[in-house]
Amino acid sequence: MSAPTPDSARASLEALRTEISKAVVGQDPAVTGLVVALLCRGHVLLEGVPGVAKTLLVRALAASLQLETKRVQFTPDLMPSDVTGSLIYDARTAEFSFQPGPVFTNLLLADEINRTPPKTQASLLEAMEERQVSVDGTPRPLPDPFLVAATQNPVEYEGTYPLPEAQLDRFLLKLTVPLPSREDEVNVLTRHAEGFDPRDLNAAGLRPVAGPEHLAAAREAVAKTSVSPEIAGYVVDICRATRESPSLSLGASPRGATALLAASRAWAWLTGRDYVIPDDVKALALPTLRHRIQLRPEAEMEGVTADSVITSVLANVPVPR
Repeated sequence: MSAPTPDSARASLEALRTEISKAVVGQDPAVTGLVVALLCRGHVLLEGVPGVAKTLLVRALAASLQLETKRVQFTPDLMPSDVTGSLIYDARTAEFSFQPGPVFTNLLLADEINRTPPKTQASLLEAMEERQVSVDGTPRPLPDPFLVAATQNPVEYEGTYPLPEAQLDRFLLKLTVPLPSREDEVNVLTRHAEGFDPRDLNAAGLRPVAGPEHLAAAREAVAKTSVSPEIAGYVVDICRATRESPSLSLGASPRGATALLAASRAWAWLTGRDYVIPDDVKALALPTLRHRIQLRPEAEMEGVTADSVITSVLANVPVPR
């Protein structure tokens, strides 16, 4: 079987939205964000109140892409080995053998990641950055593709451990999963009344419309998407402007700039171009930068948000012609 062409890979990834909509109503931006992250080999932080289908979204994506997915419910007593795996003593052979943890999968859903202590949060850092897990000094590679989709609840702070800046910076995108509109919510209830079961995606009619080979072809095409010096300068100017904002105590780092450029290239390719334009950068600026900046306490008290600061920066940084 021949490898998919860039055009057929793009068509297959575009079909994901239609397929996922059989299970998840009205979350197209989050679906697109997850596809962009897969193309960039990045990870995604999903933020939304409980009950807006964050878990269902990741499961539907995995089913539509023929990828293996595992879910870990992060709790205060979760240990690093519960995520990465550990050495188990085998009495028959009198030797230790490695028992892989749930991180050895294609799509890892890290549910309520801010409910677990920093030690367990940090166990994901090597996996996210190096795409491997080291146990007893032996590095063990993770499968490819590999994406961590971590969820966190924005309203409950009791008993939570906020992610440190270094770990937040490892997420390519932070996607907000909003409450549905009235029309979408009526649609959800109608589906449930007609027998939809979120635990049975096959019964909902979800079928694989793309696979790892389409992702591989798409990644190759994204890597060839050209970036002009003017666009590179525009990305740098946006990130530098966040560092000079009086509302922020921490602006976007150079890693933030490389993330914004990578996401913009993936978005440009998905929309059918082999070059990046300023609108691609603007489209990805909010999800790429909102978790990489830190508001000053006084700005926060005045009602300033990360999104409003980035929107203001985009309005003030000169756009290349």
